[in-house]
Amino acid sequence: MVVPYWRLSGFYFFYFALLGATAPYLAAWFAHLGFASARIGELVAIPMLMRCVAPHLWGWLADRSGQPLAIVRLGTLCTLAAFSLIFIDHRYAWLALVMALHAFFWHAVLPQFEAITLAHLRAQPARYGQVRLWGSVGFIAAVVALGRAFEWAGLDAYPYTVVAIMAGILLASLWVPPPPHLAPTANLAEAGFWQRLRRRPVLAFYGCVALMQFSHGPYYTFLTIHLEQLGYSRAAIGLLWAVGVVAEVLMFMVMGRVLGRWSVRRVLAASFALAALRWLLLGSAAGVWPVLLLAQLLHAATFGSFHAAAIGFVQRTFGLHHQGQGQALYAALAGTGGALGALYAGYAWAPLGPLATFALAGVAAGAAAVIIATLMKEETP
Repeated sequence: MVVPYWRLSGFYFFYFALLGATAPYLAAWFAHLGFASARIGELVAIPMLMRCVAPHLWGWLADRSGQPLAIVRLGTLCTLAAFSLIFIDHRYAWLALVMALHAFFWHAVLPQFEAITLAHLRAQPARYGQVRLWGSVGFIAAVVALGRAFEWAGLDAYPYTVVAIMAGILLASLWVPPPPHLAPTANLAEAGFWQRLRRRPVLAFYGCVALMQFSHGPYYTFLTIHLEQLGYSRAAIGLLWAVGVVAEVLMFMVMGRVLGRWSVRRVLAASFALAALRWLLLGSAAGVWPVLLLAQLLHAATFGSFHAAAIGFVQRTFGLHHQGQGQALYAALAGTGGALGALYAGYAWAPLGPLATFALAGVAAGAAAVIIATLMKEETP
């Protein structure tokens, strides 16, 4: 079976280019509009909260219908249409509505596309990292290009760039071929999903997914603002975000060998422990550029090795017929943790400051490392 490598990779490129536009610059745009840190935290949290609901609904629908690609295409189209409403008004209530509406459809997309990719790669699962790394390339391209563009044109151009990238995601989804061998799930198979989910290592894994994303709250909400306050330019900040994703790309390239040598449990525990170190460095010494560079290189662990190991765990735990729901639950728990982390960061940033806010994030990541090390068996499902 021929793998549609470039078609799958093209979708990841545009999808994560959108993340490259939102993760570093969405909160900065809200600050540009004059919102306080608590309101920024709330607005950033809303799309993450939608990940708690939307992936489950769309994942169930995809597994029942056997049409994940149709859901991906519908989701990308509705995401573009919903976000375009942002041009109507910039008041808090309207922006909150736009954040919720577009995220409801956006979060339908990635879990189902992950299942589509794994279906195409069923005979060659080790190639997942080779496909997924193009998402990292898209993130890098967006974060560097937009950092320079906003230096020149200002943040008023931000919504237009996001709409353009969303249009690219839609076009890329139309280029992807249907996945092989994905049939509607029978009722008996539904029982299998819940039976697998109730296992203690699986519950521990999903709880730690939420903790990991919670710990990212200060990073995704306030890193750009934090670095601007320390005197870094927007172009430099864009490059620093890109450094982290370059490290992520390199990690994806070697993850096949890493997971061949070490168990998923050990890779996840190390990822969580290094995340705790990273947040402590960002909170305490981001003004020292070698320390900041090291902290960004640790993105190889806090996202690269963590995500690749997590996707592998979900794939082996739930099998072919439960991929949609398994990936959706992964996205939903990540959304829950991310939303709580963004809210926490928003309310803590002004009264506690960067050091304490990042330190508490480090505690959450450290707790996840302990849970995985003690509750997950060495052998994976």
